[in-house]
Amino acid sequence: MKLARYADEAGAHIGVVEGAQIIPLDGLRGDYPTMLSIIAGGPSALDRVRKHVAASTDRVALTDVSLLAPIERPGKFLAIGMNYRKHAEEARKLGVAVPEKQFWFNKQTSCLSGPFDPIEPGVTEQLDYEAELGAIIGTPAKGVSEADAPAHVFGYTVVNDVSARDWQKHSPTFTVGKSFDTHGPIGPWIVTADEIGDPHALGIRCLVNGEVRQDSDTSQLIHNIWQQISYLSTAFTLEPGDILATGTPEGVGIARNPPVFLTSGDVVRCEIDGIGAIENKVA
Repeated sequence: MKLARYADEAGAHIGVVEGAQIIPLDGLRGDYPTMLSIIAGGPSALDRVRKHVAASTDRVALTDVSLLAPIERPGKFLAIGMNYRKHAEEARKLGVAVPEKQFWFNKQTSCLSGPFDPIEPGVTEQLDYEAELGAIIGTPAKGVSEADAPAHVFGYTVVNDVSARDWQKHSPTFTVGKSFDTHGPIGPWIVTADEIGDPHALGIRCLVNGEVRQDSDTSQLIHNIWQQISYLSTAFTLEPGDILATGTPEGVGIARNPPVFLTSGDVVRCEIDGIGAIENKVA
């Protein structure tokens, strides 16, 4: 299923996307008022959703609504750095040491924005893009093995890990430069894990004004998603709704010669096969 959040004149809603239409889940609002509640509800919640969709005759055209970030405000929004082989190499050429261990940083959840919302540059003079596959945690994960990690994933979404490169250099944690308001567009929806056969075999691309800047696939991850979940859950509990941005391929703006950063009016499109695309204009 493709689970989305959307807004119309009556407010925010949750629905299931089928083709060019949304089946509203307003009838389940008493038990599942938020996307987080559906995620935390696990298989029983998804069963309720499926039954509701099968019985419903309500339809809303995608063109008549505005898609919102598909999850309201998760507890954690974590991203891993230099996790594609060629991206690690381009970072090395820039003088950035490639870590031996998984290199994680926080994106503050206040940076989350919708799949077609504008990106506000803020004070940065080095605005950059990073197309990433986002994995959404479904069931709590603590001390999880790689073999058991797939059972803890609810679904997947597209993430643009928008980066203020100048501010990213202010401290070794990256957090401030990765967390400007609107610098976390995600969407356009969450595709449940059962619809993604192998998350390590998905094409991923980023286009700026129609020009392909990144073009790779998730088989190129250095640390795969199961290894990521196992590593993080060794240290702390991953909770329902937590977002893991699993890494970006080569081709980021700062690594071009000369560097090319985003400017006002640029349109950034991030695509992942089997999931969809988000497109954000720089304000």
